[in-house]
Amino acid sequence: MNKIARRETNTVAVGSILVGGQNPVVVQSMTDTDTADIDKTVSQITNLHSAGSEIVRITVNTLEAAAAVPRIKEALAKKNIECPIVGDFHFNGHRLLKEYPECAEHLDKYRINPGNVGRGSKKDSQFASIIELACKYNKPVRIGANWGSLDQDQLSKLMDDNALRDERLSNEMLVREALISSAMNSAKLAETIGLGHDKIIVSCKVSDVQELIAVYRELSLRSTYPLHLGLTEAGMGSKGIVSSSAALAVLLQEGIGDTVRISLTPQPGGSREEEVYVAQELLQTMGIRAFTPLVISCPGCGRTSSDFFQVLAQDIQAFLRREMPNWKKKFKGVEDMKVAVMGCVVNGPGESKNANIGISLPGSGENPVAPVYVDGERVKTLKGGAIAQEFEDIVNNYVRETYGS
Repeated sequence: MNKIARRETNTVAVGSILVGGQNPVVVQSMTDTDTADIDKTVSQITNLHSAGSEIVRITVNTLEAAAAVPRIKEALAKKNIECPIVGDFHFNGHRLLKEYPECAEHLDKYRINPGNVGRGSKKDSQFASIIELACKYNKPVRIGANWGSLDQDQLSKLMDDNALRDERLSNEMLVREALISSAMNSAKLAETIGLGHDKIIVSCKVSDVQELIAVYRELSLRSTYPLHLGLTEAGMGSKGIVSSSAALAVLLQEGIGDTVRISLTPQPGGSREEEVYVAQELLQTMGIRAFTPLVISCPGCGRTSSDFFQVLAQDIQAFLRREMPNWKKKFKGVEDMKVAVMGCVVNGPGESKNANIGISLPGSGENPVAPVYVDGERVKTLKGGAIAQEFEDIVNNYVRETYGS
């Protein structure tokens, strides 16, 4: 993987995962189950973790959800799943953590939104209550501001100050400053209360690509806290993927961002794990981290009238993801392997030779006859209806022989 110079930050331990410093950028996700439904929540955490999510956040919004947290952690431990769990608190976190100390103890991190931790005179005391519990149980905290729930007191103060300026800031600049100062002032207050500098992660999320870039560039200049990076409410399907990738890629290339989440709206009945795969593929295609071998495949053209190569590429990618949890325990470096599945003879042989393992199909109107290349050398030609299984066997053998030592 290529090295991108990272901004200097403190390292924060979230369970067994290290965030910030020069540690790898961490992939996060969040459940969308009712946390009080223990079985469904455990199942979704299991799926997200298996997909590669290194930290999973859950909603803790009711007494029932808070009471469920220790049982969720216990169920995960029985399945030998060591995945840090973050509690997402809004409005009533101070009460839930106080009334359910086992919840406070079992969570690996708390997430607080300074925009809705409390209102008026109650705001600081309720924020302090959560921070004091984080100190008591030695837990890190993410202070996550969001322009959809901006601290109105902070914004009002900035607007009043701005009215007295000779050169007034635009509304856009005011909102940006309110977002950043809300997070930073809350982080400083947390330290005043007693939370260590190495226990704080900060985020300032917006849903506009250019604004997110501007906010995080400024935020990165003001602190050495690790930054949680994500485009909030990114959307669904290609819109969400493109928007998130466009914003995060710019910031990551500049060394900004220590942990990422892709906030996709899933398709009805769709897989929640897609946000994990997008985050991994973004980091991997940028050369920042490697997670699983990715398939290089052509888009198809008039030469590929059959969908055989498309189905094969899809099957091989699913096979790689399915095998990776076992492979990564046994075969160091396998995540860097490149696999090519090409559809015709124009670029197929060349791309296949450049990959660790490649297969090149003949194109349209022909019976599947596919040469296989291993480390640039043509080693075999596959024919007939079992090409996918035979190619998977070749990949498995290559992994054992190449990475087994």
